[in-house]
Amino acid sequence: MTTVGGNLPDTMRAVVCHGPRDYRLERVPAPVAGPGEVVVRVLGAGICAGDAKCYAGAPLFWGDERREGYCQPPIIPGHEFVGEVVALGEGAAEARDLALGDRVISEQIVPCWECRFCRRGQYWMCDRKHDVYGFRQRTPGAMAEYMTFPRDAIVHRVPESLSLRQAVYIEPLACAIHAVQRATIELGDTVVVSGCGPLGLGMVAAARLKSPGLLIALDLRPERLALAQRCGADLVLNPREVDVVEEVRRLTEGYGCDRYIEATGHPSSVVQGLHMIRRLGTFVEFSVFGEPTTVDWTIIGDTKELDIHGAHLSPYCYPVAMDMLVKGQAPADEIVTHALPLEQFEEAFRLAQGADGALKVMLVP
Repeated sequence: MTTVGGNLPDTMRAVVCHGPRDYRLERVPAPVAGPGEVVVRVLGAGICAGDAKCYAGAPLFWGDERREGYCQPPIIPGHEFVGEVVALGEGAAEARDLALGDRVISEQIVPCWECRFCRRGQYWMCDRKHDVYGFRQRTPGAMAEYMTFPRDAIVHRVPESLSLRQAVYIEPLACAIHAVQRATIELGDTVVVSGCGPLGLGMVAAARLKSPGLLIALDLRPERLALAQRCGADLVLNPREVDVVEEVRRLTEGYGCDRYIEATGHPSSVVQGLHMIRRLGTFVEFSVFGEPTTVDWTIIGDTKELDIHGAHLSPYCYPVAMDMLVKGQAPADEIVTHALPLEQFEEAFRLAQGADGALKVMLVP
């Protein structure tokens, strides 16, 4: 089979990252579908907290004196997106059962399928490439008019019933679901989600489906706490207004919560969680931090014997996220608060850092 479609312009508009706070709207070559590849017209691209921290120059992305950073400029950012198929490289239509015009999403990591982890089905921990769209030069992202899904990408069709805002929220919700799965919530547990940004709100919605005995959401912003209640939180607490550690202990006969999911990316939330959680509890860390975090490891070991679980990306969770959205189990149309054109990308990144009450911000090419 030859390439299907592909009557694209020679160039396209794209936001290109050249360095911290050095992002530019440029005209670059439009992609061409190679064998097994899918080219999509980008319908919407969300800005992740990680994107915002990369934009601001966080060491994780740009490195420091100890290690190399993860971002490889120049690169088109964006790993939260939905697109419409406009070209299918040789063999792609048959291999993926896709046609021109299909609305699709690709999981944010493109695995190598050859390393130890990929061979074991643990593709989200791909060790050889670990290509997440929008950071490595092999996988340009979605803040552009068009983008390519490589041959090794994991592609899903998006239900037609989902709005654009709901579709853009699939990736963050899938990540939130994975974090909740890592928490191994049992019936009747007291569960605390710290941080009610787009990810934390998705965690509240997913945790609700686990039937905890008491689901508590923490945040510093009243409007986010109100939305957490609409996502299913039984109780919302603002650490500026109440001693949340003492309040959770009071609600649990002095023991503390069974599960604590950290979704703020702030060191104080980590320390707070270690003091709030009961002995033999489970602590889940998902956030991308802008700085190293130091804690008292004696609490983790000798004092409480805690289970500490990391959570990375969203393996096998995209279908679950789409099903939740179709069923109305997460209010994505309220969580995605802003939609701006590519030309306003600087304003979009400002909003994505929490300005003006923004939650999830997306760019619409």
